[in-house]
Amino acid sequence: MSERNIRLVVAEDDFLVAEEIKRLLRGSNFAIAGEAGDGQEALRLVEELKPDAVLMDIRMPVMDGLTAALRITEKQPTPIVIMTAYESEELVRQASEAGVASFLTKPPALAEIERAITIALARHADLMELRRVNQELRQALAEIKTLRGILPICSFCKKIRTPDGQWEDVATHILKHTEARPSHGLCPDCYKKHYPELQDNKEKK
Repeated sequence: MSERNIRLVVAEDDFLVAEEIKRLLRGSNFAIAGEAGDGQEALRLVEELKPDAVLMDIRMPVMDGLTAALRITEKQPTPIVIMTAYESEELVRQASEAGVASFLTKPPALAEIERAITIALARHADLMELRRVNQELRQALAEIKTLRGILPICSFCKKIRTPDGQWEDVATHILKHTEARPSHGLCPDCYKKHYPELQDNKEKK
């Protein structure tokens, strides 16, 4: 574990279980930043205190643990460890959809708490990195402008016909539909055609 204290919000409505968790955490690398007796209070504390992780019971009054986990994931993404007296495939599925990163079976031992929180922190970090990369990709895709298909080009003036039937010069079309920036110059053929006297002087030299 990290040398610094990992700040936790503990959400547990059973007084004896909450007291046992606090007893286990004394002298460990964990510090209880806040305590909640229901999911709604847990949500409020997470938004206010911004802890490193949350230990959350499932069955609580006012708002259950899974609903609170979902709200926390939406409003203040934080590593969440669900505490439950039992575990099933359906519970695992629901918890994963709610953003839960790890599980604890009650009553937990300190080593189990440490392991669950370590897993939750790692998974949360991976998720945040994945979200960051996805956001960058979405932004990049939004900025990319690509020319595709057949471009109708006038045989004489070389203007391009747009989908709405307008005609615009090539430079304007490039600016609108690509990230390129046209830079004007002269090709050798046009140089000879439009500036023959300069070409003649160049050849005499």
